[in-house]
Amino acid sequence: MLIGDVARQSGVSTRMLRHYDALGLVRPTGRTGGGYREYSAEDIRRIFHVESLRSLGLSLKQIGRALEDPAFTPSALVSDLIQWTQDRLAREQELLERLRAIDASAPTGWESVLRIVELMRGLNSTSAARRQQAVLARPEGVSVPAELLAGAVLTESDPHVAGALRWALARSGGDGVAALDAGAHSADVNIRRRAVLAIAAMTEAPGATAVLADALGDPDATVRRHAALALGRHGVTAAVPTLVGMVVDGSNDVDAAEVLGTLSRDPACADRITTALADELAVPTADSATRIRLAQALVELAGPTAQEVLRELAHDDDRAVALVASALVGVLEERSSSFSEDRTDEGPVP
Repeated sequence: MLIGDVARQSGVSTRMLRHYDALGLVRPTGRTGGGYREYSAEDIRRIFHVESLRSLGLSLKQIGRALEDPAFTPSALVSDLIQWTQDRLAREQELLERLRAIDASAPTGWESVLRIVELMRGLNSTSAARRQQAVLARPEGVSVPAELLAGAVLTESDPHVAGALRWALARSGGDGVAALDAGAHSADVNIRRRAVLAIAAMTEAPGATAVLADALGDPDATVRRHAALALGRHGVTAAVPTLVGMVVDGSNDVDAAEVLGTLSRDPACADRITTALADELAVPTADSATRIRLAQALVELAGPTAQEVLRELAHDDDRAVALVASALVGVLEERSSSFSEDRTDEGPVP
């Protein structure tokens, strides 16, 4: 069979067939009287073997060795090909993500494209200072896709860089919550913590409250605490049990008490919070330090019920608790007196 016929049947160009011949990879068995290459059935079979191995990513040199060396074993080479292919796919995936990030920024010119590329290079730096600078030095008017910032937030371990990224993400104007939602459900607890902390900085964004409310049931206490503080500051009463638990455990108890105080301004919620704190005070296993934290949380609450509980604590059998409660009652009375004087100074309401 002449070279043109072989090319048509095999799909391999005549140029490539001549290249195979020059390399000694597939040499035609014979020649016609006119000097044209003539391929036998065995030659054609070898061509298909070469093409099959090329489809696996082998170089022509590797193919030649595989076909000629009887001692050649494919297992090691295939393992190398698998690793090489995985590396190539990772590079391709990284390129795809970069292109999507650029596309999401809706660039109006090459200057915008270059700015985004510069930011991505900065975020990939091994230097935390360089990463932070890349976030904070973003020029005004350059749109940064929320997906890019969210991806960086979820992988950033340096607290200063992470803070800068959360700040930039909250101000990106994009749908950062959607980009962080997958991270909030990650199997990696560190990623969940970063995601919830970032969402906590953007509670006004659509969908943020729902993701944070779901995080209240997270198995990790830190995730639950971040979510509870953010929800409580946003007026969501579902955070009350977690906030009370934070006071009991002494984990961010001051912040939790302040948020409980804010929530207690709603009369419908005030008694619920006071009851929850009072119930914890009555737990037989509660130690002195725990009961003191609960008393300090009570002073933050609005309404007369909390004051009544504190007055009762002023006569507690635990002297340390009683002393703290007495001092807190004094603070409340002074606060109430100052408020009354201010109202008097204002004069009668016309």
